[in-house]
Amino acid sequence: MSVVINTNSAAISASNNLASSNAMLQRSLNRLSSGSKITQPSDDAGGLAVSMKLSATIARTAAVNTNLQNAQSFLQTQDGALQTVTKVLDRMSELKVLSEDVTKNSTDKSNYNTEFEQLQKQLSALTNEEFNGVSLFKVGGATLPVSTTESGGGDVDLKQPDLADNLGTKILDGGLTLGDASLSLEDITGAIEKVATLRAENGATANRLTFASEMLTVNKANLEAANSRIIDVDVAEESTQLAKYNILVQAGSSMLTQANSSSQVALQLLG
Repeated sequence: MSVVINTNSAAISASNNLASSNAMLQRSLNRLSSGSKITQPSDDAGGLAVSMKLSATIARTAAVNTNLQNAQSFLQTQDGALQTVTKVLDRMSELKVLSEDVTKNSTDKSNYNTEFEQLQKQLSALTNEEFNGVSLFKVGGATLPVSTTESGGGDVDLKQPDLADNLGTKILDGGLTLGDASLSLEDITGAIEKVATLRAENGATANRLTFASEMLTVNKANLEAANSRIIDVDVAEESTQLAKYNILVQAGSSMLTQANSSSQVALQLLG
């Protein structure tokens, strides 16, 4: 091998190797410090694109699950109102039976009727209950569609039943009094049965929403696992690479120093 002064091939080669090793060392440091396998698009352009789509899907799935939980709260509030309606109707039916006691005088019956009228007012007030400004019950009945998938499908209809229609005008505020002959016990017990049906429908919808929410939770976990395999760094593997490139950088730096000093042989020859 010839001895030259102007071009130090060994130093150039050592410098290139050192630069390459240092770049790989910096990439390992970036990955370990960020916890991400993809610190820039050039690391894995295709993987980054897939990860971005998965991340968006995960966010939408979480949002849909939140909507379902809010829908559950709506149903729980609605059922709470129906429970109260049932208690009121139970008491009204009890008052109706008590008022038919032949041993009660007109004053006693008047007292029963006073309570009955107050309960009628309470029933009417319950038909106007709301959840966050949304009516729990609507005249004529209505439904609120709730999506159960992140793509916007699988709607579940939250019912807003016509509570006043199910109760009947006889037992609502402004209806018949306890002493009216046209108000029968069957009018009240019939209303109780209808409210029981409304509660059963409420519970069935709540069960469906529960299963839909569980499915979304499982889907979200699986999507997060898939996304993790793309973007999350394997710390054990990357630590090994870091140690490797750290040694290569140190060795390359040392060899560059040696290569730079090798040109001094020419001076010895000239001397």
